[in-house]
Amino acid sequence: MQIKKFTDFGLRMLMLLAAQPEGASTTIKDMGRLLNLSPNHLNKVVHDMAKQGWIVTKRGRSGGFSLACKPKELRVDQLIRSMEADEPWVNCHNPECQLYPGCHLHQLIAEGKALFYQHLAKFTLADLVKDKSVLASLGKDTILLDSLH
Repeated sequence: MQIKKFTDFGLRMLMLLAAQPEGASTTIKDMGRLLNLSPNHLNKVVHDMAKQGWIVTKRGRSGGFSLACKPKELRVDQLIRSMEADEPWVNCHNPECQLYPGCHLHQLIAEGKALFYQHLAKFTLADLVKDKSVLASLGKDTILLDSLH
């Protein structure tokens, strides 16, 4: 399984926000510069994360976004499941697979997926940023940490 770029970008952004002091915010432009990603891509991710309630956004001159809750309150399985839209890993119906009636691949993969998410449920965003100093140091030479509100 390979997660979508959307999910990858979202997790990176959440990890960097979690490594910052509580309540710290940044802008899409600064986050894009730090992660070397297009602000256009990140804009879509930020919109979705705000809709999910994981971040809060503020418009205007002193605008930006920050975590809406503590990192220990966001489970990794829920983050990935939501950003991936929890779609099946094997699609036997589009196009219709001729092997489907007698094939057990879809069931095997579905069971593996359940185990995958069961394992990820043991971890939170806080677990992904245990060594905050490493992540926080990434922004020292960028505008990100300088622009924290």
